[in-house]
Amino acid sequence: MEFATSAWYQGNGTDLLYHPTPTSNLTYEDYYYDDYEEHVVLRKSLNIMSLIVYCLAFVLGVVGNGIVIWVTGFKMKKTVNTVWFLNLAVADFLFTAFLPLSVAYTAMDFHWPFGKFMCKLNSTLSFFNMFASVYILVVISVDRCISVVRPIWAQNHRSVQKASAVSLGVWVFALLLSSPYFVFRDTAPDHDNKDVINCFNNFAFSDDYETAEVVKLRTLRHRAMIITRFLLGFVVPFSIIVSCYAVIIHRLKRNRSMSGRTGRPFKIIAAVITAFFLCWAPYHILALLEMYNHMLVDLDKTLDLFITIGLPIATSLAFLNSCLNPLLYVFMGQDFKEKVRKSILKALETAFTEEVSRTNTCTNSVLSSRGKEKSFSDAEV
Repeated sequence: MEFATSAWYQGNGTDLLYHPTPTSNLTYEDYYYDDYEEHVVLRKSLNIMSLIVYCLAFVLGVVGNGIVIWVTGFKMKKTVNTVWFLNLAVADFLFTAFLPLSVAYTAMDFHWPFGKFMCKLNSTLSFFNMFASVYILVVISVDRCISVVRPIWAQNHRSVQKASAVSLGVWVFALLLSSPYFVFRDTAPDHDNKDVINCFNNFAFSDDYETAEVVKLRTLRHRAMIITRFLLGFVVPFSIIVSCYAVIIHRLKRNRSMSGRTGRPFKIIAAVITAFFLCWAPYHILALLEMYNHMLVDLDKTLDLFITIGLPIATSLAFLNSCLNPLLYVFMGQDFKEKVRKSILKALETAFTEEVSRTNTCTNSVLSSRGKEKSFSDAEV
């Protein structure tokens, strides 16, 4: 069991850029399944599915996020909202721009010809995008919450400079959380085919997969990475987002002057939470299940097969999150048919226009300065 466990850590499936392949890589399934060959067709089908999704995410993500960056960064006046969405688009654009490397790696039966540095960088960017995107969404949620609960304070204290400083803090925090992946990522010849180079996590900085102390260190670090990623990359930010929108919903229900406009905010709130949950929950849950399964004395083969099938699907969902954000934040802002009839530039300008506070306390000042303008941010509150 010790040898099998160490093989698992050499090519674990919970890395966003690694999926076991039945042809050229000797992965942990080789040691666990006597009927391994029966699953070859299934794994090839899953790899093809992953390639299709990666290509789709690349095209939609680069184009969609590129347009958002162009509009919010160069075509619009800087506001707090444009700062949030510009940073979100930059994070997603960086990730999707490097997706061709993952496409090539998967298409070449998990042979990495791009060198150790690109192996480290590509994997780091994946999790850098995850942490940056998630915490930018957290910042947007907190900002919406403050604007509703404390509209006067928000009117006096929200500024582009402060938003930019907060965004910089998010980038630094995301870089800190993703830096271990740059440290631990490594390349080495495949166990079964020396002409094939694997890009994998070397948590012990060693090619020793038999010594008990080395295996223990590798196992400890890997579990620490999974648990940290689950807590700081999913549980904590998701809890903050849900809490913020729970407060927003509660305030909207209490404010009768806004009761007629709660339909759109509820839809946008549901879209934000649902998209985040559906895209990332399966990946994090499967990572925990894989870790749990390999902590058992006897491997649960049924659960292992479930994880083997589920990981490519869960990873594809996580990848798609980077191209969903432009659609989510633009087309949910107003009626979809109305958005389609407008030009892309006009739609994005409408979507990212600074929100209008419509609480009873600020009604007069808002109407005098902004009129009755509506925007996506106003709908999102």
